[in-house]
Amino acid sequence: MSFVAGSLAGALVMGGIYHGFSNLVQTRTAQHRADIHVLSERIANASTIIPSPPPASTRITHHPLTSLIQSKWNEEVAGLFGTAWRWEQRAVELGEKVLYGGDS
Repeated sequence: MSFVAGSLAGALVMGGIYHGFSNLVQTRTAQHRADIHVLSERIANASTIIPSPPPASTRITHHPLTSLIQSKWNEEVAGLFGTAWRWEQRAVELGEKVLYGGDS
């Protein structure tokens, strides 16, 4: 008899838990539907005139002196890297001549 009573009590408890979760999911789903409906209404009825900042191309100011300085700096840095590369090539050639002898 206790087996049957225990099984019935367990089924009753599980039924209550299932009903509680089912009700919770149902109410949250209804709330989400209502929220989504409100948001879609706001999007559909939104104003098409939205104030926005001017485009970046109009906000850029050109400074000729700064541009000149930057271009000269870039030329100098490029020259330094070119010189370093040429020195490295010469060092490699000299190393090959010393190690392997003769003209490479």
